[in-house]
Amino acid sequence: MQVEAAGSFIIAKLEKELSTHLTYHNVGHTHNVLKSTLEIAASEDITGEDLDILSTAALFHDAGFIEKYTGHEEASCEIARQYLPQFDYSDIQINKVCELIMATKIPQTPQDHLAEILCDADLYYLGTDDYGIMAEKLYPEFLREGIARSKMEWQRQQISFLESHTYFTTTAEDQLSGKQKKNLILLQAKTESPHTLKQHESTIGDLLLILAGVVITSFALKSFLVPNQFFDGGITGISLLIHELYHFNLAYVILVANIPFVILSAYAINKGFAIKTFFCIALLAVCLLYPGFPLITNDKLLVSIFGGFFLGLGIGLTMRAGCAVDGIEVLALYTLRRSSFTISEIILGINIIIFTLAATEFGLDKALYSMLTYFTASKTIDYVIEGIQAYTGVTIISAKSDEMKFRLVNELGRGITVYKGERGYLPGKFDVHDDCDIIFTIITRLELRKLKNMVAEVDPNAFVFANTIKETSGGIIKRRHLH
Repeated sequence: MQVEAAGSFIIAKLEKELSTHLTYHNVGHTHNVLKSTLEIAASEDITGEDLDILSTAALFHDAGFIEKYTGHEEASCEIARQYLPQFDYSDIQINKVCELIMATKIPQTPQDHLAEILCDADLYYLGTDDYGIMAEKLYPEFLREGIARSKMEWQRQQISFLESHTYFTTTAEDQLSGKQKKNLILLQAKTESPHTLKQHESTIGDLLLILAGVVITSFALKSFLVPNQFFDGGITGISLLIHELYHFNLAYVILVANIPFVILSAYAINKGFAIKTFFCIALLAVCLLYPGFPLITNDKLLVSIFGGFFLGLGIGLTMRAGCAVDGIEVLALYTLRRSSFTISEIILGINIIIFTLAATEFGLDKALYSMLTYFTASKTIDYVIEGIQAYTGVTIISAKSDEMKFRLVNELGRGITVYKGERGYLPGKFDVHDDCDIIFTIITRLELRKLKNMVAEVDPNAFVFANTIKETSGGIIKRRHLH
């Protein structure tokens, strides 16, 4: 066996043919595994032909990454079978090399002492001070391959892996297991503490949004709509109608009118939403009892526009906090599940009844101005909820799709979907075409300019088009509150 010659050959091949996207499974990793293999083998008294076979397996164990990521162990064996005969390896020796390589496949399955040494060498970094550095190099690969979809998911995978992993050889167990446990503790602390802090920050942020939303909603009602007998849609509109017709205190009417829908939301959505919504509506009732809101104007157009604006702003802020001061959406959602009507159709039907009653009791002009109020409030709510975070779907067709995919995932942190297609078929060059990857991703408005600049850097001739996304769920996107 010409071990040194085989090693020089495969190292040169890896340096030339491995993808630059392999930030962890590169030539450096092969060198590290070989070094660790020799160290453990020396402590375990491995010499002679066994050491040569073990060293060869360490050199070839990740050669399959040249061809593919998933199933690279099998590809590594194929490469070993193809080239090792040139360096005077017998079939028996090559079969043993392949047996050792296959033992490193996760979950590791060593069948003998040599395989145990190679397995321990392959995951040597788990029990060293370099664990954090190596894990950061491995993360982009897992993200690119879809093995991990976010940093949090990656860290949880690492915690689970460290908890279940044990070294096989006495040498590795003695030298590395203690540090592996410390690395696990540090990773758990790093993963859990920011998560807990984020939960507290989210709760405080929601509370501030609710307080601001309730005060602004109260201001819109007391300073614009109520003094001018203007109405809105939904449960708020019904409450305003009851207040004007029967002169009940608006605070109590809104509270009582929404209670059935708060109860309904516990079943239609969840109990957390119901509790938060009840708190929000109760707080609104308290604010409406406060007499300090001044009359701003009696101008009908200003009342309809700015009353609607402030009403929509207040309601939108509470909805961003994950609750609502109007039970109409809960009713629409509940009815949707029991009928063929859409939510928009259900809300429209209820509002037609409200504005018809307003026209009958208070005049057509009041009803028309109230419809303008409702329209302004609805548009304001849409902007407050979606605003700069409105999602945009972007499709990219480029000759440099590999680099484009890598930068989308690792620089923008976006999930991508790849369609297999063809590019070309241009006027005058209809017969010129080739296969390509069509990349689709979802980003926010603020990220659109950054994405365009990135695409221009990679491929100025790339074809890019975008369209607004109304609804999203799942994947690596920012989660909105359910409302």
